[in-house]
Amino acid sequence: QVQLVESGGGLAQAGGSLRLSCAASGRTFSSYMMGWFRQAPGKEREFVTAISRSGDSTYYADSVKGRFTISRDNAKNTVTLQMNNLKPEDTAVYYCAAGVLGWAYRTKPTDYDYWGQGTQVTVSS
Repeated sequence: QVQLVESGGGLAQAGGSLRLSCAASGRTFSSYMMGWFRQAPGKEREFVTAISRSGDSTYYADSVKGRFTISRDNAKNTVTLQMNNLKPEDTAVYYCAAGVLGWAYRTKPTDYDYWGQGTQVTVSS
């Protein structure tokens, strides 16, 4: 089992940057694929990006490709989401998620087993 705590959310202007971090408890962090999702008011939770257990493979939603970067540090039990060139439509609560399933194209919330509490990101125009 793993517990996830996000940090780093806040307010940014369009075109600006924010860096989100997710700290994981437990000694088996490297056994989980990790993902970031987001949920805007009145909308369903949507996939943003994921990273493999070793960190050597990633994929992104088309809406963030080229602007967001996911990375992980298995020695520090952390996963990071660097968000650049932010847009107002990026405004949402961002969630870190851990999945026990093997590496594959997993973009559904049900593909993931553990979730953080979320951190708010607000982008003003």
